[in-house]
Amino acid sequence: MIKVSVLYPNIKGSKFDMKYYCEIHIPLVEQKLRGSLRRVVVEKGISGGTPGSKPTYIVSGHLIFDSVEAFDNAFFPHADAIMGDIPNYTDIEPIVQVSEILLAH
Repeated sequence: MIKVSVLYPNIKGSKFDMKYYCEIHIPLVEQKLRGSLRRVVVEKGISGGTPGSKPTYIVSGHLIFDSVEAFDNAFFPHADAIMGDIPNYTDIEPIVQVSEILLAH
């Protein structure tokens, strides 16, 4: 299995509409990737590694797929619609990482 992580750095002065992201953007992603998407996890950063420090990422979205090919086949036909929605909730350029899940409990 693979995890596609979409990370939004915590940049001072940037905007992020969590309500829009959770209630409109993520359902859009789920609808477009239906059939291949296995799971979605959204995390809101609350702190860094030391108490009271700011989180590195304000939000992290994680999409689980069976394989890179499953992700590619599901995402790229809808990339314009998904990526085009980003300015509706943030001015932060996301960082994307594709990872292989080696262990999950």
